Amino acid sequence: MTSETDLFIGFLDAQRDHVVEILQGLDEEQLRRATLPSGWTPLGMVKHLALGVEHYWVRCIVAGESLDLFAERGLDDQGDWHVGPGESAEYIFELYRGETARSNEIIAATPLDAPPAQRDPGWGEWPVNNLRFILLHLIEETACHAGHLDAARELIDSRQFLVL
Repeated sequence: MTSETDLFIGFLDAQRDHVVEILQGLDEEQLRRATLPSGWTPLGMVKHLALGVEHYWVRCIVAGESLDLFAERGLDDQGDWHVGPGESAEYIFELYRGETARSNEIIAATPLDAPPAQRDPGWGEWPVNNLRFILLHLIEETACHAGHLDAARELIDSRQFLVL
């Protein structure tokens, strides 16, 4: 029988896989191209998912690692959405794969009812304060951003992940 933790990881992995799959076949220029007025790029979205979602919520909030993400990683004031000229697509995708693998290790080793090691300073009082609640948030955020990437991909080269 599959455990509840395995179900959470499975649903989260499905959305993570979608993020990577929708961007397969794009070259460096396409991955760095902003297609919407907000200016984010597909590669910037993957970097955000690696650092601002996986690293932040699982390693920092759940496991208690330092909250000072940007200083630790040497990022500038554009934070986790900015992809520098020296950061290749290969590097960003490997960063994402590494962060998701580490997240899965932490999730597998943490009881779902366990409170996070530290609180997110921007959320104030949480309605529920445990790993289960954070995993629901991660699935929601990853799926939302996967949808953003679907739209960006269609604007870049007309490829549609879901054809109606």
